[in-house]
Order: sequence, then C-alpha cells, then structure tokens
Amino acid sequence: MVLYEASQLSIKGEDILEEMGNFSSQLLNAWNTNDDQSQARIVRKTLRHPQHKSLAKFMAKSFLNDFQGTDGWINVFKELAKMDFNIVKSIHQKETRQVSIWWEDLGLAKELKFARNQPLKWYMWPLAVLPHPSLSEQRVELTKPISLVYIIDDIFDVHGTLDELNLFTEAVNRWEYAVEPLPDYMKTCFNALNGITNEISSKVYKDYGWNPIDSLRKSWAILCNAFLVEARWFSVGHVPKTDEYLKNGIISSGVHVVLIFFL
Repeated sequence: MVLYEASQLSIKGEDILEEMGNFSSQLLNAWNTNDDQSQARIVRKTLRHPQHKSLAKFMAKSFLNDFQGTDGWINVFKELAKMDFNIVKSIHQKETRQVSIWWEDLGLAKELKFARNQPLKWYMWPLAVLPHPSLSEQRVELTKPISLVYIIDDIFDVHGTLDELNLFTEAVNRWEYAVEPLPDYMKTCFNALNGITNEISSKVYKDYGWNPIDSLRKSWAILCNAFLVEARWFSVGHVPKTDEYLKNGIISSGVHVVLIFFL
C-alpha cells in the first residue's frame, strides 16, 4: 500500500513511479480476495481513495474505524484522534447551520426559483480548501461569493434573455446606480451581489486595513463578461473552437472570483 500511495505523487514522464503504481495496484487487487475482511476493506478503500488524492478530514472516520493496534500508546493516540474528529465535526455542523440560515435569510431561493438551491454543496468548496478548524469564519464567508457564482451562472444559462443579460453585465461593470433598467429578478440578484461584496470588503478593511472592494467588483465584472460571451455564442448557434472555449472558460468557471475572495 505504501508503494501504491507513493505512486500517486507521480507526474508525467516518471515512468518508474507509473510502473510501480501499476504493479502495486495489481497486488492490492489480488489481495482483495483475502479472507481477512478487515485488511481487504482497507485495501479497497486505499485503491478507491488514495491518500494524496483525497481530503484527510473526509477520510478520518473511515481510518479510525479501520485503525487497529495493541500497544497502549497507539490506543491513546486513537482516542485523541477520535476526540479531535468529534470536535471538528461539531465545528462543521455549526458552520452548515450558519450557511443555511444565511442563505434562507438572503431570500434568493424564493425570489429566483429557476436557480440552484444548494448552499451545503457550495459550502464544500471552502471546506476543502480551508480545512483547518481555526478558519471557521473564513469558510462561512467564502461560501457566500461561491453561491453567487452559481446563481449568476443560472441567470445566464437558464433564465435571462440576451437583452437582459446585456443589461445585467453592463450594470455589474458600471456598478454604481445602474440597476434601474434591470428586470426585478436581476435587481434582486444585483442587490445581493452588492451586499455580499460590501460586507466582505468591510470585514477585510476592519481586520487588515485595506479595502478590496474595487478588486472584488472588477472580478464580478470579468466573470459576467465571460458569461455573456457564452450566452452570445449560444444565441447564434456558434460552436467555439477548443482554444477559444478554454480561453473564455478559464474565466467563466468562476475560479478567479473565488481565488480573489479567498486571498
């Protein structure tokens, strides 16, 4: 299993590690038929979820269930690990409640029934990239712009007409006093976008003495511009070439927005 785990760190061109991975994988798959069900279960989990391609916190419960030892210090260590797991779990449960309450109070799920309503799914992003227990507030705050990326994506992909999308993109680019021509559902979205951006900017300024509001607004404008490009493609039946699509898709993925809020 150690060889198999090590092989997961290989990059293109490392043929020896690739061969080692194939070899160890064959041996581990053969071990699956072993009569020791406990060991076979560990092997299956290793093949399915290699350590370096998994999230440690998500695998902790499985590891604790499979972990066996006879030495006293190992059992003490296991008990400490269980305590840590339960403490972290309670923190995450508290965060999911905070996210759910925030999302319900925001009211977008009621106003924009065509859009996705998946706050817990959106919370998984921050949970994956900010795993340390001390970063609880940051995980909750990062969930907010991530949710807006999905909502705006649905406006462009599912509901808005091309004329409406042009107006919305213009409003986000101008930001100030630009919402009057928008349909009501877009005004609701823009107001939420403005509120979240201002809220996070204020917190950053309070904690670090720097106001990132211009950078955050610019990131939303860049995202909407990319969404609009795709909407225009769709409206005229244009099928972009791979390079053309990827150049725009790097932006329309929304990752740059998340990274700006994250940093």
